Amino acid sequence: MAASVGDRVPSVDTLRVLNDEGAPTPVNLEEVLAGKKVVMFAVPGAFTPGCTLTHLPGYVVSYDDIIAKGVDQVICVSVNDAWTMGAWGDSQNAENIMMLADGSGDLAAALGLTKDLNAAGLGNRSSRYAMIIDDGVISHIGVEPAGEITVSSAESILAAL
Repeated sequence: MAASVGDRVPSVDTLRVLNDEGAPTPVNLEEVLAGKKVVMFAVPGAFTPGCTLTHLPGYVVSYDDIIAKGVDQVICVSVNDAWTMGAWGDSQNAENIMMLADGSGDLAAALGLTKDLNAAGLGNRSSRYAMIIDDGVISHIGVEPAGEITVSSAESILAAL
């Protein structure tokens, strides 16, 4: 069953970010979300066209407006490794956004938001979504139909804040 409003974001122990030395570092998502208002959005794959040309850039451009609405942190998550997420964030000037690697897809699976992209050679990935999370609890979620970037866009999240 897919995550919905009122659900607590599950804690998984396989999430990583790159540290200042360029090494993958475990992230305790429960600690990151505790006591904070967070916008977390997921993309099917770093460096893919829709994710690189539209989805992530919208959040980079709208970052200050999102923070001004009382958000403490913006997180981008994808079923990629931490090096790929770090390089993608650097290439997109996303230095303010936590680029979170869900390398094994455990978070996507725990949220019930996986997407089978085996036919495209991408394996199992995350669905495209965005959520507003208050102290670890989902207060808004928008999951995209295939091929769209509307309900998970930065503009839609800004309207929901």
